[in-house]
Amino acid sequence: MGRSRGGSSTKIHAIVEAYGNPVRIMISEGQKNDILYAIPLLKQININGSKILADRGYNSNKVLKYIHANGAKATIPSKRNAKIQRSCDWWLYKERHLVEKLFLKLKAYRRIATRYDKLACTYLGFLCLASILIWLK
Repeated sequence: MGRSRGGSSTKIHAIVEAYGNPVRIMISEGQKNDILYAIPLLKQININGSKILADRGYNSNKVLKYIHANGAKATIPSKRNAKIQRSCDWWLYKERHLVEKLFLKLKAYRRIATRYDKLACTYLGFLCLASILIWLK
């Protein structure tokens, strides 16, 4: 899981598969917290037996409990200012670069990078179109 900032303060939340291809994409307002979108995004797929890699923005007890309750393992680092630091498999966490690569591929499309679209539904539509093109390559 990961997120990227789009134009006009829009965040793109994405789930990618093992090869870095997009599986689910969701957008949100830039001022909203990332944690609010983690569980709704994860509910859209079967995570049983999966390893969920996410950045510190998705670190919360509620998200971790959801991941473990659905039979998956979480690799999410603790926030730097957390009183209790959880252990994290940093070797596995390095695979999260696939999410960042997806955002680079999406932002190669000028319309997505600059956010010309005024409506969120139009912007999401072009994100889906770009995702299809990424799958076809």
